[in-house]
Amino acid sequence: MNSDSSAPAQPVRLAGRTLGKARHICAFFNSREEQDKILIPFFKEGYDRGEKLFHIVDSRLRDEHLCACRTAGIDCEGALEDGQLEIRHWEDAYLKDGYFDGDRMVDILIEVLEGAREKHGLTRLMGNMEWALESAPGVTDIVEYETKLNYILPRYPDPVVCVYDLNKHSGSVVMDILRTHPMVIIGGVLQENPLYVAPDEMLAELKSRMA
Repeated sequence: MNSDSSAPAQPVRLAGRTLGKARHICAFFNSREEQDKILIPFFKEGYDRGEKLFHIVDSRLRDEHLCACRTAGIDCEGALEDGQLEIRHWEDAYLKDGYFDGDRMVDILIEVLEGAREKHGLTRLMGNMEWALESAPGVTDIVEYETKLNYILPRYPDPVVCVYDLNKHSGSVVMDILRTHPMVIIGGVLQENPLYVAPDEMLAELKSRMA
């Protein structure tokens, strides 16, 4: 499906609300069922409008993710073939070449968002973030990476959803991640994040911790 990028921007709905300008979102879930209940309708809305769906997932969960999209009425095979749906595995994104480099990953996201603009107008980007639990070099830089995204993503209208499993990440990591996102989904509800910290301040805090 193709979109007309010259058409007026349509409201984007997620977790019961219409997104505003802040579209860097952390989504905390307790199960795959809860995640799919909230996110799959969001993907389906974008698919119906001809928008780009770009999802970064654990390769071990690729089939499960496609099944959930397919059940919601997304023609995954057709969308994959024409590029409207792109599924990228951790090893081809966050953990490319066996390690995590936050600056490289920022460049990948910029390339994706800009590359889809002419054909699809908007990209609905989702990243499953449990790659940070893998034993690969650089994964401990996840908070710095999420912070730096707040310099880049405000330039784009595309919603970027970073998905975290509350059962797998420590409380201290969850709190830091929470502070790097202006919007948050908790308990299935999207809300402005009162704990959000601007990137300059957050990076200074991270630097002082290391010192």
